[in-house]
Amino acid sequence: EVRVVESGGGLVQAEGSLRLSCAASGFIFEDYTIGWFRQAPGKEREGVSCISSMDGSTYYADSVKGRFSISSDNAKNTVFLQMNSLKPEDTAVYYCAAGWIPCSAVPASQFNAFDAWGQGTLVTVSS
Repeated sequence: EVRVVESGGGLVQAEGSLRLSCAASGFIFEDYTIGWFRQAPGKEREGVSCISSMDGSTYYADSVKGRFSISSDNAKNTVFLQMNSLKPEDTAVYYCAAGWIPCSAVPASQFNAFDAWGQGTLVTVSS
């Protein structure tokens, strides 16, 4: 069973940092793409970042470029999303998802193309 579990959310002040983790199991980690998405109250789910072992590509939404960084630890089957210079508008539930698809699926909002989704972790940024 393909499974991913997020952790690392919490409450942080504006300009602070958090590191989210996405722990994966049930599949060959090196063959998969991991995407990060977020959904704020009353807003649609949006793609934030992605890292793909299929072609070595990464993706960042314009709203997080220069502030967020995605990385992968294959030995631990874990992907990290380092979030710096957080803003109140970054407040949302953050989800990671795994799929055997390229990172282009994230900005294309191809949610159904991902095989597994985590339960989400809440990030709250206070002003």
